[in-house]
Amino acid sequence: AFKLADMETELQAARVMLYEAAGRLDRKAPDATRWCAMAKRFVTDTAFKVANDALQIHGGYGYLAGYGVERIVRDLRVHQILEGTNEIMRVIISRDMLKD
Repeated sequence: AFKLADMETELQAARVMLYEAAGRLDRKAPDATRWCAMAKRFVTDTAFKVANDALQIHGGYGYLAGYGVERIVRDLRVHQILEGTNEIMRVIISRDMLKD
């Protein structure tokens, strides 16, 4: 039960960060690029971790295509790479931090 609570907490924290980044982008805030990079990195890493935890909870059944968990894990791994790897997001974040 604690694992599920942690997973839900992590997903909600990621959602809040995503909404904050989107809001800053909509408002054309000067730090929107940094926030979008932070959100992309945090949300995709968190989602992958939570999906991987779900796979572990399902045990061997999680790897069966009929359950859909393996597809979610696979898709989320791709999102860590698309539109700039999370390592590139870290470069964007740190460069933006150091310019101030």
